[in-house]
Amino acid sequence: MMAVAAWFGCIGPARAMEPEPDSVFQQETGVQVESGVPPTSVATLSGRVFVGTADGVEELRGDSLEKVGAAMKDPVDRLVVAGSSLWALGPKGLYRLNPAGWRSITNAGVTDVAGHRGDVWVAAGKRLFQVIGNDLKPVDSPDAPFPIHRIVSHQESLWIAGEGRLTTFSRGTFGGLDMYGFPADQAWDWGDLPGKEIRDTLSAGNRLMLATGRGVGVLRGMVLSSLMGAQGLPYEDVVCLASGVGGEVWMGTSRGAIRQVGGAFHYFAGRRWLPDDRVTGIAVDGDSVYLATPRGLGVIRRLPFTLAKKAAYYERYIAASGQKRLGLLHKLEWDDGLKEFVREAGDNDGGYSGDYLAAQSYRYAVTHDPVARREATNTFHALRWLERMTGIPGFPARSVWVKGERGHKSTGGSGGYPAEWHDAADARFEWKGDTSSDELCSHFYAVTRFLELAAEGDERRQAIDHLVRIADHLIGHGWQLIDVDGKPTRWGRWDPNYFLSDEGRFDRGLQALELLSFVKTAENVTGDARFTAAYEKLVSLGYPGYTLRERQTAPPEAVLHFEDQLAFWSYWTLIRYEKDADLRALYRRSFERTYEILRVEHQPWFNFLHRAITGEPGEEAASLAHLREWPLDLRIWSFQNSHRADLRTPAGYSVLKGGIQAISPRESQPIRWDSWTLQLDGGSDGRDVVDPGSWLLAYWMGRFHGIIAAPANAADGEWREQDGPALPKLARIYDGPERPPVP
Repeated sequence: MMAVAAWFGCIGPARAMEPEPDSVFQQETGVQVESGVPPTSVATLSGRVFVGTADGVEELRGDSLEKVGAAMKDPVDRLVVAGSSLWALGPKGLYRLNPAGWRSITNAGVTDVAGHRGDVWVAAGKRLFQVIGNDLKPVDSPDAPFPIHRIVSHQESLWIAGEGRLTTFSRGTFGGLDMYGFPADQAWDWGDLPGKEIRDTLSAGNRLMLATGRGVGVLRGMVLSSLMGAQGLPYEDVVCLASGVGGEVWMGTSRGAIRQVGGAFHYFAGRRWLPDDRVTGIAVDGDSVYLATPRGLGVIRRLPFTLAKKAAYYERYIAASGQKRLGLLHKLEWDDGLKEFVREAGDNDGGYSGDYLAAQSYRYAVTHDPVARREATNTFHALRWLERMTGIPGFPARSVWVKGERGHKSTGGSGGYPAEWHDAADARFEWKGDTSSDELCSHFYAVTRFLELAAEGDERRQAIDHLVRIADHLIGHGWQLIDVDGKPTRWGRWDPNYFLSDEGRFDRGLQALELLSFVKTAENVTGDARFTAAYEKLVSLGYPGYTLRERQTAPPEAVLHFEDQLAFWSYWTLIRYEKDADLRALYRRSFERTYEILRVEHQPWFNFLHRAITGEPGEEAASLAHLREWPLDLRIWSFQNSHRADLRTPAGYSVLKGGIQAISPRESQPIRWDSWTLQLDGGSDGRDVVDPGSWLLAYWMGRFHGIIAAPANAADGEWREQDGPALPKLARIYDGPERPPVP
């Protein structure tokens, strides 16, 4: 396979590089549990999950909350696990959960409970107590120097926090003495708290962590440092803290939850993860994290996955969710009237399905799985059908509508114009016209992938014929895509006169790249002299020179991020097929300029395509992280990141077309590769569902080109129902007329 990959890849000698291992990672899934009363806190004990509310305590059973008994109806501010017991703290006192139920320990107000050296300690006002049986025994000591808000056992000492102050309690005394013998209750010699109020404390190994409204204080020894936006903390208004598995720390904030793993921070906010962004309590039990919010309980469960297993999951997701129809993949949209998800017949269904065709072609080349070839062949014939159904040789439709079907028929077209739908020869179907360059770029990229990797027998002739028909249309119509009205489509012009217009001068870098790639591909797959002559004509008109400024970066309102995918589809065929050394060097300059603009986006398909063409390593770790961080739930939930404190352009990158830094799909949304990973805010409140065709393309391309290793064993590449969440039943499976055979 590596020999094949090298033939399809590099311009120059490739570096010998080991593939990135497909190691097991923790895949997050989110569940939201409604509560009739706003939760204030959450705790876990012996595998049970309890939630505190203003009406007492509830227990999580399955995916619903239920009252745990009539004895506990008083308001609960916090739930604490200490001394192998669950404690409920509230304005009416302290309660402990016993095998027989809840028992009142005191009617006095209690601020905290903690286990320390085998005993249970309680704080109330400025006093400390110990639990003896079912009673509280005052600790023989003077009052603390300030009202106690939190107590925590850390490194064999009992620490006391409150009013932005921190001290210890030892041998009946709060605090210590400074070098002159004066009382001192400040527990650090160097540093300052990031905020004035200590809201929560956590002993995390050799660190004592202090939550404040301006970040987290970290005490090591007697040195106090801060975790804030400058150190990578996504949001600084921290409310609560909890320990997780493997040394990770969870932080609840007024705008989401944060997981710290080593020096990395992961942000969980929005309806994908939380019923409400204000997190008032966190509890961790193994691979499950429970987050109390005013609107209910957010549950994040983590499952062992590999990328290969994720690919298998997404293949079944497409079928189960109803995203596949007539060989095409579709976005799903929520229908308010039907109260269900339906398929959208949209603007670029053929183009987006091209990603899936290329993915299955790569998959077949890697695995020789007949299912992959079946899917590739089915999608290929769907793209052929889009061209044949228009009745205009070389003019593919954008999408197809089945008359009377249950779904959304796109009403919008290019440039804000209405959609153009036409009756097909087969009266059961309509096709969408005003086709743009988007569709042609996808067809040339995806069909060449199919031709080179998966086509067999007569399919090779059909693939070549499909590409030739489109190229002939453009040559025969003076480098224009001519619609049923005899006029060029809104975005179907590559002619010299268009390049002289204001709009054409702005577009011509990309447009020239596209047209050169179309004609060069037709020449390469046929060897026909008429395509050689057409290509030489474009060279004489100066089209190669236009490509040097392929990517425009200003003005901001004219930067269209979807054009980057069009460019990379076109670079793939043009650079690989160009034999003239000078032209290839020019195209390489164009490619490297564009890639440097895009590199900050950490988009895996861009990165893999660059490495496959050039043989140069780079961005592999960021690319695999992006693929791993795609959610299993492909609904487009609303998200916000513009308020974050950690937004910085990473060292070594430049931002040349807006934005600050790439946002993980965990923290934003799963995207097709025509979208922008630097988008800070967006989403549609879960009303749209993206298909995973783009993800599958990047993964299988990485496998084919030796960037991603095969899983360590066969089981790592399988997904079974017991391995994770049930497959979604989103839209009804298509059961309308079949696609007619394409001659």
